[in-house]
Amino acid sequence: MMSEGLSLPLHERSCKACRGDLPALKGKELKSWADQVPQWSVEGEHHLERKWQFSNFREALNFVNEVGEVAETQGHHPDISFSWGWVSIQIWTHKIDALTESDFILAAHLDRLGSTSGELN
Repeated sequence: MMSEGLSLPLHERSCKACRGDLPALKGKELKSWADQVPQWSVEGEHHLERKWQFSNFREALNFVNEVGEVAETQGHHPDISFSWGWVSIQIWTHKIDALTESDFILAAHLDRLGSTSGELN
């Protein structure tokens, strides 16, 4: 079930703190949310994943710092891996070890960052 504020695009919504009693998104409901962030892949109905590539280490690091700022603002923190020229991000709600609405909201916020230069295949 989708929550209030449905008329707002995901990137204009805010993540909600998880108390650990939210049901995991599954099946058609999960697909409906995933369709709103098409650059992200849903892995095993467990987490979202996206990779970006950059020209050098500094650009990748700057992007990671931007992601950190968004994560702090949203109170929802992804797993981040990076090295020279790439950043990989995984998002899921750790308290329930599955995907929730907030994961897709965070993904939409990260999609809006201006530092991206593309996806890795």
